[in-house]
Amino acid sequence: MNNFTENSLNVPKLRFPEFKGEWVRKKLGEVLEFKNGINANKEQYGSGYKFINVLDILNNDFITYESIIGSVNIDEELFNKFSVEYGDILFQRSSETREEVGTANVYLDENKSATFGGFVIRGKKIGEYEPVFLNTFLKTDLSREQITSKSGGSTRYNVGQEILASISLPFPSLPEQTRIASFFNVLDKKISELKQKKSLLEQYKKSVMQKLFSQELRFKDENGNEFPKWEKKKLGEVCECLDNLRKPINDSERQNMQGNIPYWGANNIMDYVNDYLFDETIVLLAEDGGNFDDYKERPIANISFGKCWVNNHSHVLKGKSIIVNEFLFYSLVHKNITGYVSGGTRAKLTKGEMLKIEILIPSVAEQTRIANFLSAIDEKINNTENQIQQTQLYKKGLLQNMFC
Repeated sequence: MNNFTENSLNVPKLRFPEFKGEWVRKKLGEVLEFKNGINANKEQYGSGYKFINVLDILNNDFITYESIIGSVNIDEELFNKFSVEYGDILFQRSSETREEVGTANVYLDENKSATFGGFVIRGKKIGEYEPVFLNTFLKTDLSREQITSKSGGSTRYNVGQEILASISLPFPSLPEQTRIASFFNVLDKKISELKQKKSLLEQYKKSVMQKLFSQELRFKDENGNEFPKWEKKKLGEVCECLDNLRKPINDSERQNMQGNIPYWGANNIMDYVNDYLFDETIVLLAEDGGNFDDYKERPIANISFGKCWVNNHSHVLKGKSIIVNEFLFYSLVHKNITGYVSGGTRAKLTKGEMLKIEILIPSVAEQTRIANFLSAIDEKINNTENQIQQTQLYKKGLLQNMFC
């Protein structure tokens, strides 16, 4: 239940000790003046003034001039009429899901102005508020529940200027808003730094994998000597394909299994009949990729250690004695296998073609060195992702107690 209601004292559960008294309830229409965005012709996009669209709202903690993706070619008079300046709030006007409609973000560039598109509603700053505070407040359950509950539509949900203007929220004094904003700025900076750290680790891993599998970068053995040359092999020569050895698990057996067993191949294990259980380390290769771009743009291989569920849309591989499973996994992640994929509108990697995939393999000792090296990077990436999630969870808890 929200702490702030129409009849409450408008005092949050968690508060900085130097501030007392009630928060004052205001409607957004008292602090923001709303306007719908520009609907330009397709020929006008791609050059001109920076142009805020829905993706800029959804993909950023806050919006700056440099973070804006698109641009639109309009005259100066129209730009001034639809300008976005420091402190203005941007709202997503429509969405296929009720959860996203009315999502808000703030423009925080003090030096440069931008403009905004037709799927966006601008809230021009006309009242007293701290921009970071209001941006944070509009992301809380208290704000989101009001906006989404008033949105209209069936297959697509919409909010209008009148709905946004009617949203009623309790505001603290400007000094308290500034204090809250500064606190969350620190948290957001930490989250941003962790995301940057993760991104750099991922870029480093990608670069190192390119050098390792092109043999530009080689390890040496324990005596400092070169490892033997790599050999070209087909997957059918170095792997067992366990597809035909899998035993389907029926519903009663599923219900007796622990729910924390990893699952590969579908969103919900109970949606499929042809699920299988493994008790060993296996490498999985996507059999059904949807379309050819999926095989290029996303990882089509994965590895599972110990017990796991597997859906029948995956090939299941286990390395023979001449290949290390972890090395096999990294080889398949790195390799472009589109040449082995067939199909029309729906791409498919058949078992026969999958077994023809060629990879280069070094000695088992060098495979182990490579796999251990890349696994160590993955561990750092995973640890950083865990820190991001923990910090975001901490922030979410504070939002619940400081705003609602």
